[in-house]
Amino acid sequence: MSASTKTPDVRSVFILSVSSDIGEQLALDYLRRGDRVTGTHRGPLPTSLHGHPKFTSLSCDIAAADASARIASGLGAQPEPWDIFISCVGQLSPVGNFFDCDCEAWLEAVSINSMLQLKALHAAHPFRRVGHPCHVVFFAGGGTNNPFRAYSAYCVGKVALIKMCELLDDENPDLNVFIVGTGWVRTKIHAQTLDAGDRAGINYTKTKSFIDREEVGTRHEDIAAMIRWGVAQGREVAGGRNFSVVHDAWREDGTRLAESLRADAGKFKLRRHGNDSHQPNLR
Repeated sequence: MSASTKTPDVRSVFILSVSSDIGEQLALDYLRRGDRVTGTHRGPLPTSLHGHPKFTSLSCDIAAADASARIASGLGAQPEPWDIFISCVGQLSPVGNFFDCDCEAWLEAVSINSMLQLKALHAAHPFRRVGHPCHVVFFAGGGTNNPFRAYSAYCVGKVALIKMCELLDDENPDLNVFIVGTGWVRTKIHAQTLDAGDRAGINYTKTKSFIDREEVGTRHEDIAAMIRWGVAQGREVAGGRNFSVVHDAWREDGTRLAESLRADAGKFKLRRHGNDSHQPNLR
């Protein structure tokens, strides 16, 4: 890989799970913009991505023992190092109260929702473009500000990612690492809630109503636009933060939001509510 201090005209984007609905739409958005995309898929590759000259598919299950080797091999074979890493991996199941879940399945889900995505980033890191800031994007989930009943494995995994964004931001001045909460998106992940039935509690009714009424929810275009905003703002504004596509004022130019984040290093990060003490950061 050659180092470069100039932002390339054509960026290289690596997406974990282009077989997810959000991953597929993000890949198509970057391809329409002329960027190059490499995407992993565990199951069938979406037909919309077949044969695109700037798309490279990489068959990879991040839970498999050879996942890191596959990622390293696939990225090492690309003509350009990556500029943007996006993980679209997520798993709701097992759905149910903690003590009603199979513990091994619960632990596996926590790992899929956090540790295995971080392991994939670790494998991809040597293949980033050296010499100018690269961007790393994860997706958050419910339960950041309140209990997320019946989805503890999903919630705990996603909260771990939120904190890791802050830690990675602190450790890596060449990375702009942030995480995005999408709100309700119409994707196939909701089948896991419907399959759980009564174990999902009130979320079963909410999800069924969302699907049956064919509500749009958060648009894929808004998710892609929010990520583009975070990338454009860079590490000074976005680094280490947890954003909400639906509730944050990033739309239009997002100037006031950017100013407020520059002024408060703790904003949009995992903190203890009501803590007025300011302990020095011991390193």
